[in-house]
Amino acid sequence: MNKTIAAAVALATTLGLPLAFAAPHGTPPAPDRQTLADLTGTIQTYSNRGPIDSSGAFFQSLGTNGRTCATCHVIGEAMSFTPAHARQRFVQTAGKDPLFAAVDGANCPNARQHSAADHSLMLKSGLIRVAMTLPASAQFTISVVHDPYGCALTSDASGQTVVSVYRRPLPSTNLSFLSAVMWDGRETVTPLTSASTYQANLIADLTDQAHTAILGHAQASQEPTSAQLADIVNFELSLYTAQQTDLLAGDLTDAGAFGGALNLTAQEYYPGINDPLGGDPTGEPFNPSGMTLFSSWKNLTYAGVRQPADLVRITARRAIAAGEVIFNTLPINITNVRGLNDNAALGKPATLVGHCTTCHSTPNVGDHSLPLPLDVGIGHTALSGMETDPRIQAALADVSLPDLPVYLINGCPEPFNPGAATSFYTTDPGKALITGQCSDLNRVKGPILRGLSARAPYFHNGAAANLVELVNFYNDRFQMRLTAVQKVELVAFLNSL
Repeated sequence: MNKTIAAAVALATTLGLPLAFAAPHGTPPAPDRQTLADLTGTIQTYSNRGPIDSSGAFFQSLGTNGRTCATCHVIGEAMSFTPAHARQRFVQTAGKDPLFAAVDGANCPNARQHSAADHSLMLKSGLIRVAMTLPASAQFTISVVHDPYGCALTSDASGQTVVSVYRRPLPSTNLSFLSAVMWDGRETVTPLTSASTYQANLIADLTDQAHTAILGHAQASQEPTSAQLADIVNFELSLYTAQQTDLLAGDLTDAGAFGGALNLTAQEYYPGINDPLGGDPTGEPFNPSGMTLFSSWKNLTYAGVRQPADLVRITARRAIAAGEVIFNTLPINITNVRGLNDNAALGKPATLVGHCTTCHSTPNVGDHSLPLPLDVGIGHTALSGMETDPRIQAALADVSLPDLPVYLINGCPEPFNPGAATSFYTTDPGKALITGQCSDLNRVKGPILRGLSARAPYFHNGAAANLVELVNFYNDRFQMRLTAVQKVELVAFLNSL
């Protein structure tokens, strides 16, 4: 481990970071709650460290291009950023804002500063370019068949292949529930799979991530200090973000509901909790009803209601509760998902009957409590003749796919037909760009779901412009057969997280 990172980990531990997998004890001193408007109500970010200090290292420019951590992690946008935010910054600064630094804030590093066309992926879909060096030991070969910007495949100084993929910035909040750091897990330098090591390892991983971001995204010319790294990690681990109010349903903590950021701070978590593959260390079986935030609203009635506003509020609350039930209980036929249907622990089933919580299992949070990156098909391409699964074809037609480079992968066995070779097309090889393994192709982690309403678009590549598109994608991808009313209810629930 880098000496600076090791020193930062030691300092952060000395500072007494709370156990990330346990509910906080007592009331944190002088907590800070920042509540801001979003598309469906208000989003709240709660800091149990005290008032958010904008002079802290998270908000400082520690590199050479003017960026801070807060450049890409905006409090009012659930500690990520939206394309609308990027467009506003582009207009206000004529493309000079540090957000648009050519290193990764443009389609290619040779971007013209004032050219919206050269920054189109960020401005339209909120995407950051991630340049990944293909492992020399990769089990597959990669070639580009669609290169709209001219930098899909390049070579580094040593002649190794560099692959450009484009991804949404993950929120730098609610990090106490992580089982993998980054979409492909590349910053999980120590495993987050055991309660006994979780706190120390999470600090180490987040410290490594901050260090990499300062040297890379911020293009620092010198190492950040251990104190700066510890301050960033300490700040990040103090944050909890969730939807606080809904325009129609009102306060999401009212009438026995458990929405909002403050309730999230008390959510039980440990590595393996409610694992669908039987990995819960307590031996508890998987419970598909992992979302219980709005169960108290399920049986609300209109008895005694007189005012139209009250009728609207109760109707909206009933819809949110119904969406939660759909999320927990609606059977889903899961097919051709790398990470599930080719999973030996499950017997490699051709079809797995599951629920939304099969892939979003951490109670009231929505990611995996153990690493389980998946390929649900969103990283495939809708270009003619390049997708063979009709369900994925139908699902991709439901979303606003950005114009991404398309790669041809060769040399791997067919995961759902052992013994057969296959070639296929992808816009993002996922974790395989880290490991070089055929078994990891296209696989990325499922993110934490809290605070969704403030941080559209969705999926790692920003393909779903809104939650309606996201629900439609899954409806066709897994033949959920949702009615129009059920779609509205499911979107209402997701917007309330």
